[in-house]
Amino acid sequence: MSRIGKAPITVPSGVEVSISGPDVSVKGTKGTLSQTLPDGIAISQDDGVLTLERTNEERKTRALHGLSRALVNNMVVGVSQGFVKELAIVGVGYRAAANGSDKMELSLGFSHTVKVEAPDGITFEVPEPTKIFVVGIDKQLVGQVAANIRSFRKPEPYKGKGIRYVDEHVVRKAGKAAK
Repeated sequence: MSRIGKAPITVPSGVEVSISGPDVSVKGTKGTLSQTLPDGIAISQDDGVLTLERTNEERKTRALHGLSRALVNNMVVGVSQGFVKELAIVGVGYRAAANGSDKMELSLGFSHTVKVEAPDGITFEVPEPTKIFVVGIDKQLVGQVAANIRSFRKPEPYKGKGIRYVDEHVVRKAGKAAK
């Protein structure tokens, strides 16, 4: 039995879960998310607790049990609390400027500024020129947008310049040995 898959999901107050066959829809204060569960995974709700069970013991179903539970849990957490990815910009002259909550311009040492538009459901916060917060209710989308922003200028190993996650550690290399 999957250790993650058998764990129950507690639904906080203010969050509504509607189940119709394999489709699960979660509505909360921050928005609405929906997901279709794969074949072989059944979901049930009773007294504010969601449980996911396998309908058969095939290898594929066992593999998808924990994944399905994690996806439903991420939907519940997303509509109630939301998700945030923090990025830090390191480097002289590297900075970010917000143009509203869904657009941003990055100066990353290129001959032009890099313009970034947020997809639906994602907002950018730039509290200072070297910090970026990617905020949204869909964990997968928040992570993908943050990874796309990081890919414009990945941290390089010699000086550490670039865009990195706040908790990321960049392994530094020694430069050339002087004569």
